[in-house]
Amino acid sequence: MKNFKIIPVIDILNSKAVHAVKGERNNYKPLKSYLFDSDDPIDIINILHQKYKFSYFYIADLDAIMKQDPNLDFLIKISKISSIKAMIDPGISLYNDILKYVNYNIEYIIVGLETISSIEILSNILNFSTQNKIILSIDMYKEKLLTNIDLFKNQNPLKIIKIIQDLGINQIILLDLYKVGQKLGGISPLYLDIREIFNGDIYVGGGIKDFEDIDNFYNNKFSGVLLGTALYDGSINIQKLVNF
Repeated sequence: MKNFKIIPVIDILNSKAVHAVKGERNNYKPLKSYLFDSDDPIDIINILHQKYKFSYFYIADLDAIMKQDPNLDFLIKISKISSIKAMIDPGISLYNDILKYVNYNIEYIIVGLETISSIEILSNILNFSTQNKIILSIDMYKEKLLTNIDLFKNQNPLKIIKIIQDLGINQIILLDLYKVGQKLGGISPLYLDIREIFNGDIYVGGGIKDFEDIDNFYNNKFSGVLLGTALYDGSINIQKLVNF
């Protein structure tokens, strides 16, 4: 898969980059790494892009997700960096939320099951936006769905895959918040089952431990991985990533 993507994760809380662990957002601390000496998201993105040639970035705006207070100044700045492709989760809940972001230079808007209010709203968003610009985040905790959609509550994630494909979703992120920041490693059998039945692109976030994990996702025809802790603490050699 020549288009396999390795995507650094930037979580923003109180307008600063933070280190996410197990989805316990109130306990997130400022992000620290041997790669940079800043917790400013724009500084970090510029360093990773200019020095290490990353072009895709997954950005979770936790201020928007938790407090409905999006980092608009950040969006203005990121929109001016034309050589990067931002994948941003701004906590879309209602149809009107998507309208706030149409004038920014954002490659993909992520709609998360954790925040979207209903399947009807998701369908309306897809009708409004080109489907290629929307990525659905399958938000989980210990492989249990996190969702406000009644139809999806208490369902095995496998059961919703056909529904979302019928809506026209062709890109998803499998994001297990429990695994975030823990470097648990391996590929879940659930993820392999989803890969068998979902026809589009699948990105995986949470739990990546080492380069072997990345290689396994690549060999199992996933489309890319979201990297946070293992990238920033040096568990995965960054030059090896650049050469991958």
